[in-house]
Amino acid sequence: MDVRDRVRGCLLGGAIGDALGSPIEFQSLREIRREHGAEGITGYVTTWRGKSGLITDDTQMTLFTVEGLLRARAGGPPTPGSLGAAYPYPGVVEPVRQAYQRWFDTQNHQAPPPADLPHRTGRLREETWLYSRRAPGNACLSGLRRQFPGPSPLGQPGPVNPDSKGCGTVMRSAPFGLVPLSGAADGARPDPREAFEVAAACAQITHGHPTGYLAAGAFAAITAYLVAGEDLEPAVHRALDLLAGYPAHDETSAALRAAVALAADGGGHSPERVESLGGAWVAEEALAIGVYCALAEPSVERALLLSVNHSGDSDSTGSVCGNLLGALHGAGVLPAAWLRPLEGRDTIERLATELA
Repeated sequence: MDVRDRVRGCLLGGAIGDALGSPIEFQSLREIRREHGAEGITGYVTTWRGKSGLITDDTQMTLFTVEGLLRARAGGPPTPGSLGAAYPYPGVVEPVRQAYQRWFDTQNHQAPPPADLPHRTGRLREETWLYSRRAPGNACLSGLRRQFPGPSPLGQPGPVNPDSKGCGTVMRSAPFGLVPLSGAADGARPDPREAFEVAAACAQITHGHPTGYLAAGAFAAITAYLVAGEDLEPAVHRALDLLAGYPAHDETSAALRAAVALAADGGGHSPERVESLGGAWVAEEALAIGVYCALAEPSVERALLLSVNHSGDSDSTGSVCGNLLGALHGAGVLPAAWLRPLEGRDTIERLATELA
């Protein structure tokens, strides 16, 4: 399969899962069933804004991750205030950090603010539809108010929000696994270890708990293996092998193993089984649920619906599941009825093309 189709599928699939889960993110399974029937939602439903197909902070931050990677690839001289080179991949981490600062502007302004700071450049920040708060994570917001001296060695608490392991790390990290991140020729496949380490380093910009950022790294590595042509279950096992080489991996490794075992046990797949993996408010649970749903259901549509119809963080698990399915199968498997009304589709398509 063409890598471009996997990149496009990953970004669009994540956005679809995000938009499916958004209206029910804070509802219990009982409330979902009471409002939408025994099967839960079966497609887009309207939000409190009276619209459907709307993305959340998950897709917003994913798009800014892509823009940061595009800036890193473009290279050039460091921008004012950039981080030093005392840790691996400074040429990627700093552009991503500045991209997240642009996202932070979209959460605090109603329109693009004046270009009076070094990070306030580029096309994405000019897209006014992004200037909308969609229940952003507290650690993402508080982390971007802090100075970031650079990431800690993997396995140690990071310098920002060292006790935070919310799923805000995972839901934005698929792009790190889509393309080579440093020193690779055009057309090369992404390197899973590099994807892991860069995603984990960039997750520390806002979340310093090792589980929070190692889960982001594992997600990026799984995505990289999928882009290279692996099936999903082998990709997860290979990511687990990578994880085992870093201190403090135990929570993330246990969550992924539980997801694989649950998908394989033949007991049928239901929201109750999804909830046995947790509520997904923390990183390793969001990753585990996304992986479980993508493994459990052969139908892309059913997998995405399974990933959002539960009492937990529905938009984040939908986003993770959609990223995985899109990277695995390409954009052609995504339901047209969910693609057509998807908010921001043109922007997502443009960034996918530029990244690939």
